[in-house]
Order: sequence, then C-alpha cells, then structure tokens
Amino acid sequence: VTQVGSSSYALDALEFVFTGRAAHAASSPEKGINALDGAIFLFNGINALREHLPDDVRIHGIISEGGVAPNVVPERAAARFYFRSARRRILDEILVKVKRIAQGAAMMSGTEVTWHNFEPSNDNLVTNRSLAAAFTGNLQALGVTDIIASADGKGSTDMGNVSHVAPAIHPYISLGIDGLVGHTPEFAAACASPNGRATMLLAAKALAMTAIDFLCNPSLQQRVREEFQGWTR
Repeated sequence: VTQVGSSSYALDALEFVFTGRAAHAASSPEKGINALDGAIFLFNGINALREHLPDDVRIHGIISEGGVAPNVVPERAAARFYFRSARRRILDEILVKVKRIAQGAAMMSGTEVTWHNFEPSNDNLVTNRSLAAAFTGNLQALGVTDIIASADGKGSTDMGNVSHVAPAIHPYISLGIDGLVGHTPEFAAACASPNGRATMLLAAKALAMTAIDFLCNPSLQQRVREEFQGWTR
C-alpha cells in the first residue's frame, strides 16, 4: 500500500552472556557451573514478566550459544533478545526489570552475567503530520490517488532516531502487487524489477517536491516546526 503517516517501535538489541565453569558432566558434574542454566532461567524470568507488560511491548529472543557437547558442562552461554515498545520511555523502564532478571538468573545458577548491545538501538518513529500532508499533496499531483493517511507499524527503524531530533516522515509507496510480504525473496525481486525502479523514481520525485515546498513556504516551515516542538517525548 501507499502509506504516508507511519509509526515504528523503539528497539533495544541486547545479548546476555553467562559464564560458568566447565567440567565432565558424568564423572565430575559437581565441579561444573552450568552457564546454560543461567540463560534458561533468564528466558523463564522474561516469560514471567510478559504477564505484566503493556500490550504494545514485544520481546523475542534466541539462545545463540549453549555449549559444545552434551557431556561437557557449558562454561559459556549467550542469549540475544530484541525488546520493542511503541514508546521509548516504556522500553527503558522494561529494560531495568529485564536486567534485574538477568542478575537473578546468574545468582540462581551460580554464574556471572554481562550484557551489551549487539546492534544499535532504535527510537520509535514519530511522523510529522504537517510534513506528511505536504508529501501527500505531491503524491496526488503525480497521479497517486490510493493513499492511506496513517497506520501503525510494529517494526523498527533508525529513522525513528532521526524523528526524535528533527521533523521527519517515513512514507511507503506501493509496488502495486497484491499479497507481497516484506523480507522475502519475492519482495526483493519486485523491488529490483522495472516496476520497482519506476516506483523508486516516483517516491524520489515526491520527496524532492516536498523539500522544495518546505524551503519556499515559510508558513509550512512554521507549522512543521511548531508541531515538532510541541511533541512530548
């Protein structure tokens, strides 16, 4: 679809690394400290937390390291999570709780735990409606009529970071193919097709026209700035 106004979730990507002590799992298990137990306790703790989270929160994770052989007590385990929320403030509060869960998981398993960002964080996207209205007018001038004004998105993008420091829009332009799903080989092929190139040029024209409108229209500049300055973070 062609969609001018959009939102996205704030995202933090954290890896938790648990360190234990290796030992032969059959002959001397009492000498080992199982790092994988720490990672499993972390998952269980986060799953218990889900009951008390707002509806707009998403948490998904994997165990990226869990040992090398069944007969060796794992001395290292790692779990990677994406934490998302429609609001950065809420996400920051949740991460405080998650890190406490990680500390508790380490205490329960007798391991040590550290954590770090394995990808840059994203803020939630905030669309400037005045700028979006100008972009919509330019799409219509270029012959686009089937336009969705706004819809909520549950993905994440670094454009959200930009929108927290400057007025921003992140529109989507339809390729005109029903049933197309993002992050698939079919979507990639459609984007690289002649139709995809034509759609890209259409989007570039509408963006350029909107930039000209902003530069040449003091009234639009004022509306865009007032809206951005009035937005409560």
